[in-house]
Amino acid sequence: MYYIYILLRKDKQLYTGYTGDLKRRIVEHQGGKVKSTKHYRPIKLIHYEAYSLESDARRREKYLKTTEGKRFLRQQIRDYVKSITL
Repeated sequence: MYYIYILLRKDKQLYTGYTGDLKRRIVEHQGGKVKSTKHYRPIKLIHYEAYSLESDARRREKYLKTTEGKRFLRQQIRDYVKSITL
C-alpha cells in the first residue's frame, strides 16, 4: 500500500507527505528525523489515504499540494484544526 498523509504542525500549519510505510514515516517525523518538520514538533497525524498503486498516491499528493488542493483540504478538516490542541 501507498499512503498520502496530512500532519498538523505545532504552528497549526498542515504538512502533506507520501510514503510506502506510514507507521515508519510518522515515527521519523515525531523523532525529528525529517528536515522539513523537525522544527515544528510536536506534530499530529490528522488524515491519511491509502492507495494500491503508487502512481495514484503520488498524483493525489501532488494535487493536495496545489492551491486548489490546499483549499479543499482546509475546507474538509477546518473544524478539526480549529478544535485541536497539540
